[in-house]
Amino acid sequence: MSNNNNSCSFRTSIGGQALIEGILMRGPKKQAIVCRTKDGLVEKVEELKLDKQKHPILGWPFIRGCAIFLDSMVKGMQALTYSASLIPEEEQEEPDKLDQWIADHFPAEKAQKLIIGTAVVLGIALALLLFIFLPTLIVGFIKPLTGSYVIRNLSEGFTKVVILLLYMALCTRMSDIQRLFAYHGAEHKTIFCYEHGKPLTVENVRPESRFHPRCGTSFLLVVIVVSILVNSVVRLDNSFARMGAHLLLLPVVVGISYEINRWCGRHDNILSAVLSAPGKWLQRITTYEPDDGMIECAIRAMELVIPEEKGSDEWGK
Repeated sequence: MSNNNNSCSFRTSIGGQALIEGILMRGPKKQAIVCRTKDGLVEKVEELKLDKQKHPILGWPFIRGCAIFLDSMVKGMQALTYSASLIPEEEQEEPDKLDQWIADHFPAEKAQKLIIGTAVVLGIALALLLFIFLPTLIVGFIKPLTGSYVIRNLSEGFTKVVILLLYMALCTRMSDIQRLFAYHGAEHKTIFCYEHGKPLTVENVRPESRFHPRCGTSFLLVVIVVSILVNSVVRLDNSFARMGAHLLLLPVVVGISYEINRWCGRHDNILSAVLSAPGKWLQRITTYEPDDGMIECAIRAMELVIPEEKGSDEWGK
């Protein structure tokens, strides 16, 4: 059973990501990766370098959203790669041809950076294909939907939501992804337990909700809704010209979406509940109930990033 009272007097900026048999937690000053192996828990803690200290502009509203998004993608891919390296060699899949070519032609450290960079670029390319190019192309072929810019824009937004739901539903059919989503649930439950001020134990974490308003899944839906509003300024008929315009407006969409998510995370009222609700619904697909071993991973990762100064990780600081 989940705890239905999810309101918290304290909201932490600590966030996480599910890994292969593990959890990544990011605090204000460091991040921790904790993975479960046959030999027990493996821990890796790294100090975070805050780019906005060197380049203050990256901390400005509407600009910080894009900077944080790209940084999270890179660090998330690095963490996934590390967790995959902990899988026993006999259980690891053969690298694809591109990764193998990079490994054969570059020193190990540089090769790893190139492989991660390639994965990030391909991930962004896939997202652009699925959520910008494909919806615009599909709607462009349906003539009744192209007679009005308003109808066309709404139809493209609806198509994005359908593609997202289908993509998530297909992912859940894979057993490895199901375990990944269960670790995702463990991450949310542990963050809720910490925000409720309870000791971080398996018994306390287990009954918490797995649906958290400040989840990256919620961010995806906010991006789609904001894109419908921002892209309403596009008055172009040619599908390829529309794709280009949507691509140029993407940083604006991401920046606004981040600020909305940030605001929702700091407030507990009717408006924030309405804005957060669709993301929580989507989390019914992207989070599963974890087992106790997964919860232990999440608890340990959380413990490693909680700052010494109490309250310094408050959301919005």
